[in-house]
Amino acid sequence: MFGTDIGIDLGTATVLIYVKGKGIVLREPSVVAVDLENGRILAVGDEAKNMVGRTPASVVSVRPLRDGVIADYTMTETMLRYFMKRINTGMRKFFKNRVMICVPSGATDVERRAVLEAAVEVGARDAYLIEEPMAAAIGANLEIQEPKGKMVVDIGGGTTDIAVISLGGIVVSKSLRIGGDKFDEAIIRFLRKQHNLAIGEQTAEKLKIQIGNCSDDGEEVKMTLKGRDLILGLPRQIEISSSSVRSAIGEMVHAIVDGVKNVLEITPPELAADIIDLGIVLTGGGALLKGLPELISQETQINCFTAEDPTECVALGTGQALAGIEKLKDSGRSGILAVSRKGRRRRW
Repeated sequence: MFGTDIGIDLGTATVLIYVKGKGIVLREPSVVAVDLENGRILAVGDEAKNMVGRTPASVVSVRPLRDGVIADYTMTETMLRYFMKRINTGMRKFFKNRVMICVPSGATDVERRAVLEAAVEVGARDAYLIEEPMAAAIGANLEIQEPKGKMVVDIGGGTTDIAVISLGGIVVSKSLRIGGDKFDEAIIRFLRKQHNLAIGEQTAEKLKIQIGNCSDDGEEVKMTLKGRDLILGLPRQIEISSSSVRSAIGEMVHAIVDGVKNVLEITPPELAADIIDLGIVLTGGGALLKGLPELISQETQINCFTAEDPTECVALGTGQALAGIEKLKDSGRSGILAVSRKGRRRRW
């Protein structure tokens, strides 16, 4: 007999865990702090993220996931074990649970197997994979079983997944290795080049969230920024405007817009007509970037809007997909991959 159904949004920047009957029970950064001298895990999640850039040389903060997939298998397993204990799911109880985890639509078979095996290693009885845009569409309450085209753009920390969904399956899709992390890196490079100022990842993320804007129609906002002068080597603070942040992330933003256009170009005409009527749905943390829906609408001439609670759509979708797994299996085109502790692998 199965225990609890658990959905996991194993994101590059953040891990969200959904438990049936409870909703989202955990939201923590995908970061692990390790002491290099003895290999001891010092912190996981929020506590580890707060250590980034503030630790001795012997302590490093590891991001076990890169571009939406596992980059460090051991650290990912350690992180998952820690989070499962946090949500009071004891290992013995976890053995009875079904777990569904999302992966980018462009993940390779090797990358998908690594995620499945990590879930089984930490104790899941049955583990399932679902592609991020499908989970996002379900979490955004789109009627995916209808014979109508729905377009979803899920912008996460490591990847942007763009897909057109109809009749319970993904018709066309594209996965870009661009997300919130690339925005932060672009801001860091811009400040080094234009202002000779070095800042950390957390400062860049804060700058992006507070004054980042894709549109030049909005009000010009400024923010005081502190960092290290690359010439003098001393601490310095400067004032940065929203237009500077827009210039920094402009290339990444337009790559996402071009990705949306590319998917629309290969979408069957009937489904393209549906998308004109229903619009384009944005999910993921990147959907919160100011002016992005308006920019996509302007470039595609199709209404674009952000889903309700965009950061939770994928996690909610994994849980809801697990609850309706039989219906997804019946569609025959869901692309769901499953593995049990007995080693049986199935693809639907």
